[in-house]
Amino acid sequence: MTANDAAAGAILRIDLDAIIDNYRLIQRRAAPAEVAAVVKADAYGLGAARVAAALRDVGCRRFFVAHLVEAARLREAIGDGIEIGVLNGLQPGAEAACAELGAVPVLNALDQIDRWAALARTSGTRLPCMIQFDTGMSRLGLSPDEVRALIDQPERLDELDIRLAMSHLACADEPERASNEDQARAFDAFCARFPGIPRSLDNSGGALLPRAHHYDVVRAGIAIYGGAPQTGPNPMRAVVTLDARVIQLRTVEPGTAVGYGLTHRFDRPARLATLSVGYADGWPRSLGNRGAAYVGGHRAPIVGRISMDSLTIDVSDVPENLLFPGSLVELLGPHQSIDDVARDAGTISYEILTQLGHRYARSYLPSLSLHQQKAAQP
Repeated sequence: MTANDAAAGAILRIDLDAIIDNYRLIQRRAAPAEVAAVVKADAYGLGAARVAAALRDVGCRRFFVAHLVEAARLREAIGDGIEIGVLNGLQPGAEAACAELGAVPVLNALDQIDRWAALARTSGTRLPCMIQFDTGMSRLGLSPDEVRALIDQPERLDELDIRLAMSHLACADEPERASNEDQARAFDAFCARFPGIPRSLDNSGGALLPRAHHYDVVRAGIAIYGGAPQTGPNPMRAVVTLDARVIQLRTVEPGTAVGYGLTHRFDRPARLATLSVGYADGWPRSLGNRGAAYVGGHRAPIVGRISMDSLTIDVSDVPENLLFPGSLVELLGPHQSIDDVARDAGTISYEILTQLGHRYARSYLPSLSLHQQKAAQP
């Protein structure tokens, strides 16, 4: 245990080998499609620089972020030799910065196409891009009317190097939903009007759909990080563990209440442990009086409201020898996955991961990337 671990209120461990195994599982399921890694939101809260470096070491060469500022940070962290797609496209005025960075914008509207093409004309360079079609999610991408306008005026694309035609599935986590195939048919119809361009439709859930093919590129996100990509059993390896420290132990009498608002009152004598994690650390406040922690495999329910910097669990049924000030209690681990916590909190695993705070002592397993291991060899 490092001094940093001992000083922190909780320890977050991120298993890079599990991330690589998950990436390879998606490769096998989606073959022969290429698998790109979605590392937006700092790799779903787990550290884009470390995650992307590990995936680059095993052959991933295409990454997606949401914003141009994320692309800049990723380029600085792991250098050239990779393609970085910017899912949210181009904000007006950001064209030159995007081109200088060498990022590839996902163009979601005609005005973005026109602004990117204008820069290509003035610079005398064919600029790379991806074009997204809206196939029914009504979030991002060219509408059917915009697609028809583009078909009527194909010269708007003359200065552009179109790397991908793409769309996004709204219900890939529910394999039985008819909308998955409805969107695929709409996507095929759009792509037929722009032949010869590689295609990308499937996200994590889409990569596991029982399709005959998964187009040319799969964009894997939550599944890489261990979240269940679909309803039903989760085939992915768990990536994160989170252990919180006990700050204080106490015994209370019947009738005693706990936490802000005194929302939980005991009807029997109880033993309590206060843990050094709260909603400021990204642990959802909605887990108050609903969620749990685990001590040596024993479930310990959260009692009372979760505070900014702490929460309280009922450890009456936990052997006393397992608990002492400074001991560690499982919040994420073998007994409780990110999907379990999300279910109890009334949310999704994406939100649990992306809210994980920065006060945790973070460690990565293995601690060195392949490049770093080679550099450290005599």
